[in-house]
Amino acid sequence: MYQNRHPRIGFIGIGLMGRPMVLRLLLANYGVRVWNRSPDKVAEVVAAGAVPCASPAELARESDAILLSLANTRAVESVAGADDFLAALGPGSIVVDLSSISPETTRALASRVAEDAGASWIDAPVSGGVPGAETGDLVIMAGGDPEALERAREVLAPLSKRVTHMGPSGAGQTAKLCNQIIVGCNVTAIGEAFRLARAAGVDAALLPDALAGGFADSLPFRIFGQRMADGVESPVSAKIETMLKDLDGADTTATGLGLDLDLTRAAAALLRARTDQGDAERCITSMVEPPAPS
Repeated sequence: MYQNRHPRIGFIGIGLMGRPMVLRLLLANYGVRVWNRSPDKVAEVVAAGAVPCASPAELARESDAILLSLANTRAVESVAGADDFLAALGPGSIVVDLSSISPETTRALASRVAEDAGASWIDAPVSGGVPGAETGDLVIMAGGDPEALERAREVLAPLSKRVTHMGPSGAGQTAKLCNQIIVGCNVTAIGEAFRLARAAGVDAALLPDALAGGFADSLPFRIFGQRMADGVESPVSAKIETMLKDLDGADTTATGLGLDLDLTRAAAALLRARTDQGDAERCITSMVEPPAPS
């Protein structure tokens, strides 16, 4: 497809995850065009060699592969569902959505991109947080046409250690919801475990080493538990509002399938309470703190 050249990459969304991913692509010698709703956020990546675009449509017109890393379903719809963006896509181009959004919206956007532009849509949500984005060790759960995914693997390689094709359009987003159920419930449980230890007079800072290798051990425990033990919130690894958005998304999808996810709803309720008290943009490691009195 790319006639022995690097594909031209466009990247939309230079936020907590998008910034390190663009820097990884630049380090791999890709030319990257960028756009962000808040233009000041592109300054660092432009200084590193990215080319700023005035609009998503301009970016799409000059790109073979358009990567999205946006906050939520509404943000993705507002960009990728816009008529001028769709008109700018070239036949055979690929839109790779690294965001975590609704599987239902994903399927609708994939159909529209194919029908209106002759392009392909790959839903490719990521796991691994900011540290994984910085080191290129993200894991990607992908949905969409297998042939389109094979073409997209080249541009995903600098960002990830593994890309798994989960099935047709929307399957990657569904897999990400499963991931977030496990992580979200785990993190809230880790916070409660640390609060219990402290209330009982146990040195909670010893828990990460004490439980390492046992059944309570996990990657979230090693990362978030250690940060909780050390009282570390900065840099933010994941925001409370982002985890809440994903757990609510999982609950909505499950409800549509006739399922009740009671544990997921309980974890979401704890996150929502923290959001309501003004902690939406704090790191999820702050879940180690007791909730404010009601």
